[in-house]
Amino acid sequence: MKSAVRRISRLLAASILGATLTATLTAQGVPPHSPVPPAGSASGVHSLPPLHAAEQTVPAPGGGHGGRPLFAAPTAPLELEDILKQATVTEAVTAIERNWEESYQDYFKANLAGLPLTAQDIAPTLDSIGRKTGTKPALIYLVPGSQQLELVLIAPQRQPVRIQVPAAPRETLLEVVKDFGDQIKNPRKLTTTSYLQPAQQLYQWMVAPLESELQAASADTLLFCAGPGLRAIPLAALHDGQQFLVEKYSLARIPAFKLTDTLYTDIRNSRVLAMGASEFQNLSPLPAVPVELSAIVGKLWPGETFLNQGFTLANLQSHLKPQSFGIVHLATHADFQPGEASKSYIQFWDAKLTLDKMREIGWKNSPVQLLVLSACRTAIGDKQAELGFAGLAVQSGVKSAVASLWYVSDAGTLALISEFYRQLKTAPIKAEALRQAQLAIIRGQVPLQRGSVQRPTGSLPLPAVGVPPAENLSHPFYWAAFTIIGSPW
Repeated sequence: MKSAVRRISRLLAASILGATLTATLTAQGVPPHSPVPPAGSASGVHSLPPLHAAEQTVPAPGGGHGGRPLFAAPTAPLELEDILKQATVTEAVTAIERNWEESYQDYFKANLAGLPLTAQDIAPTLDSIGRKTGTKPALIYLVPGSQQLELVLIAPQRQPVRIQVPAAPRETLLEVVKDFGDQIKNPRKLTTTSYLQPAQQLYQWMVAPLESELQAASADTLLFCAGPGLRAIPLAALHDGQQFLVEKYSLARIPAFKLTDTLYTDIRNSRVLAMGASEFQNLSPLPAVPVELSAIVGKLWPGETFLNQGFTLANLQSHLKPQSFGIVHLATHADFQPGEASKSYIQFWDAKLTLDKMREIGWKNSPVQLLVLSACRTAIGDKQAELGFAGLAVQSGVKSAVASLWYVSDAGTLALISEFYRQLKTAPIKAEALRQAQLAIIRGQVPLQRGSVQRPTGSLPLPAVGVPPAENLSHPFYWAAFTIIGSPW
């Protein structure tokens, strides 16, 4: 009932908004849906007079405009679409935030509501946390539409920018996203670069139209807030023809900006609670987990470890509240599956912790700032599974999470995760620590030699069953799955 009332109210709001905008434009002598060019400009970048926010369309092949923008949301396809048809860039941001917040509320069956955010609220917040962390963050919304992809960029001390890409309507876009995932996560293609074509195409649609603005803002940290079908893309491996996206920016994915904790806490002196299992009753073993846990706690970070029989839900809960652990590391199977949140889970020794029960663990009442899941897999392309993955941080109540989109080999996981924790000791923010770890893998600085992962601080021996066929871990299969969910700071 509440959902129906909310939707009716929003449809009325959309109608009122459309009528108001149409009347305003007509009064100014501008036909409805027509862009208003800024005075003295012939650049094709258009601005609505009251807001001075850049709006632009990237021409489709053949030069056409590709039609008016249409948008879809997972639970109410026409509502966001109707509002965005005539909304200004500032109104669009508010509508996107509200719509996607409701999507996560419906999925998690939780009340995540708060005061609505506008573009004018977000930019100063980015500026403030950028100053505290010495970073230059920017927020990018990716809104798939039936006739085009819409990009919205918000950066500190700059006007928001809205760009339409008619060459990437939803159906075409999602076909390329699927191909990208199929190519990059297939272990049989480790000796090929078959992922490059879709990686470059997605870059051209999602990032290239914003590059001049990103450069003007000196952006070095990108937060991606994506719509249905785009929430589980391995963003780090998007490619501009010369280099991967992660070679240019620190990256994070967020469910909505208002659902992201933007308070900065330095975790470089934190203690780590590292838990995991190397064997399971009904799942494949993870033989490198003992090495993974010992590489983190004791050698790099202070803390405690629990392996196999000690890896229980009760042990996790009992150690969260009284102990001052800033980081929780879970080396175990985690599966984000289609359907309701109760079907997705993290496997403990004695039980499965389903995603709908995550809040009951008590993360919010603990000092935990970072949750790391090192052996996840996600049903990429499934909208419910993607909601679970992209909403992991907000559902658990932690500020940030690091997780993988697909299960990576023991060698790749051990190399990436151990290097991430090494970088986390000195990096200003979590996303930069992950970026530096990924760069080390890409550049061959953490190779696999003679059955061991070679690191600057020493080698980590692998169980024989964990050794991959290739000694070079630079293929994105090994590193692009890992991503920051929630706050990059």
